[in-house]
Amino acid sequence: MANNNNAPETITVKLVRSLAGRPDNQIETAKSLGLRKIGDVSVQPDNAATRGKIFKISHLVETN
Repeated sequence: MANNNNAPETITVKLVRSLAGRPDNQIETAKSLGLRKIGDVSVQPDNAATRGKIFKISHLVETN
């Protein structure tokens, strides 16, 4: 049976590697996801823009 709730899908993103020494575009991408320090967790909407940001810094984050 299909899930009938209308809650938007979300992705949980956690910063697991340091931003120190990374290119500016990767640092800005992490900040746009609300990640500033190692261990920061952010819940983001599951859409193409968010998935693109996560792909860009996939070596620095973990997702659920």
